[in-house]
Amino acid sequence: MSMEKGSLSINSENIFPIIKKWLYSDHDIFFRELISNACDAVTKLKKLEVMGEYSIPETDELKVEVIVNPEEKTLTFIDNGIGMTADEVKEYINQIAFSGAQDFLAKYKDKASEEQIIGHFGLGFYSAFMVAHKVTIETLSWQKDAKPVYWESEEGTDFEMGEGDKAERGTKITLYLNEDSYEFSNEYRAKEVIEKYCSFMPIPIFFSNANAPVEEAKEEEKTDVVDAEVSEDGKATETKEEKKGPKPINDPNPLWTKHPNDCKEEDYKEFYRNVFHDYKEPLFWIHLNMDYPFNLKGILYFPKINTEYDSIEGTIKLYSNQVFIADNIKEVIPEFLMLLKGVIDCPDLPLNVSRSALQNDGFVKKISDYITKKVADKLSGMYKVERETYEKYWDDISPFIKFGCLKDEKFREKIKDFILFKNLDNKYLTMKEYMEKVKPADEGVEVAEVESKDEAKDENKEVKKTTIYYVTDPVQQSQYINMFKDAGMDAVLLTHNIDSPFITQLEQSDEKLHFARIDADVNDNFTEKVDEKELEGQKDSLTKLFRDALKNEKLDVKVVKLKNEKVSSMITLSEESRRMQDMMKMYNMYGMDPSAFGNAETLVLNANNELVKYVLANETGDKTAMICEQLYDLAMISHKPLSPEAMTKFVERSNEIMVLLTK
Repeated sequence: MSMEKGSLSINSENIFPIIKKWLYSDHDIFFRELISNACDAVTKLKKLEVMGEYSIPETDELKVEVIVNPEEKTLTFIDNGIGMTADEVKEYINQIAFSGAQDFLAKYKDKASEEQIIGHFGLGFYSAFMVAHKVTIETLSWQKDAKPVYWESEEGTDFEMGEGDKAERGTKITLYLNEDSYEFSNEYRAKEVIEKYCSFMPIPIFFSNANAPVEEAKEEEKTDVVDAEVSEDGKATETKEEKKGPKPINDPNPLWTKHPNDCKEEDYKEFYRNVFHDYKEPLFWIHLNMDYPFNLKGILYFPKINTEYDSIEGTIKLYSNQVFIADNIKEVIPEFLMLLKGVIDCPDLPLNVSRSALQNDGFVKKISDYITKKVADKLSGMYKVERETYEKYWDDISPFIKFGCLKDEKFREKIKDFILFKNLDNKYLTMKEYMEKVKPADEGVEVAEVESKDEAKDENKEVKKTTIYYVTDPVQQSQYINMFKDAGMDAVLLTHNIDSPFITQLEQSDEKLHFARIDADVNDNFTEKVDEKELEGQKDSLTKLFRDALKNEKLDVKVVKLKNEKVSSMITLSEESRRMQDMMKMYNMYGMDPSAFGNAETLVLNANNELVKYVLANETGDKTAMICEQLYDLAMISHKPLSPEAMTKFVERSNEIMVLLTK
């Protein structure tokens, strides 16, 4: 048999370095390329049958096979698709994949929108040389009277081809792995990679180990046993029992390819468990199913989020025609949706050669906008139709929704009226509902008159700001919560770390709103009207006493007469100072003095409280300094956790005070 020989590189610069360094960042991607090529070959055969050009024999089970041989260090990919003629091998293998780098780039760089160049057999095939020192192709075309072709190449530089001896239609590619890539002939490693890229390819993929014992292979033979059973009415019925046999390692008909009406709740949950290995059930999901103006299918799951952790990360898997592309491609999937888990399949995506990056064009933006709209529609629809269910999920989905508002203006516009706030009675209210609740009785609303920023319209116009009080830690701030409840006031719970930037955004979008934590100041609703001069004198005395006892000359002291005489001391921190401190923490500016950015904490003392009265009456008493320290620590405990050193002293001092009570 005569063998045709030739050089694969038509100029000195081979495409090899591009394949290795640029096209494919992951070496294991050759599995995806070769298996998806094999699936394409089978799909094309099916299309030929639909077009009436070929009739597939009934005995043919259309499939792709992957065989690992750990002893020989080889990998074999077999399909029974359309196969290739000698001319097609020359066109697809010798000319396209092995043209010089410059010719290759010139030929394909602008074609992505016309046809996906990844579909060209040669290009995906060439990824084999990333891991193999020798590659062989045995192929037989579907065409009548076609002759089998044998092709081989070592090191991806020269090739030999001639007539082969393959008797069945299709293509068989064998990779002789190089030393660095022996791992891929390991059964478990190969399965792992195939699961990563090929779990949902549209043609059944069968996997086997050439070195597996014969007995084991026999056991896996598929057998159908037909038994006769007698039903209650005495008639014999046949039941087909399918025994264990080889099963494809992929699911050619994944859930997202089906119509939502044909999918049950358990189907969605099972798919979620299988794909994301998450034992917690998803809260709910959105099934995307769109044919126009572009083809897009997928399922987005809202997972149960553990809000104890700052980092919340989901996984959106991107597919093109059921071929895995990559996780979390930010051009297609809006950033805030990265908190979700799901799959999106869009065959129309304009991918570049590597299949793992996208051309940033208007089309991709439209896909991103569509996904955003569908998520917003699902959430707003749930609020309008199933308010109770929406409230049940709110604590879990609120970080996601708020992140979406911060990151995506279109999403915020669609969802802003459906954002809920939990109040002190654990009731869920929209901001509009909350404002209506607190305004009529003028309770819980502090109105400050400030000049409008928009002086161009009316220089004398004033904007009334409504202060919304909020709680970040219900346990830590329980003293303040009790005071609010006693005064008939309300506040909202904002306990997640995303709430701080979120309320800043709300204030910027509505100049009438102002958020303040409930310990930002002592509200007038808590205090009695008093003679300011009387309090001024007490303030001077108490400031000196506490500064001396605490050895803190910068301590800021405020004296008020609270209606609740049981409260002795409190700490307040202005909202501006707190936000500045939070910002400093965010940027790790711990070395800076918070007081440089506004007043630090203020110690508020209640002149109606017996302990404060005692301190004023016994300025030089031997227990006064100890009581001052205790009052300060008690106030601080209701504000934030004490440092380990301060807590040790507080416990020791508490014991000392109890001993004094026994004397």
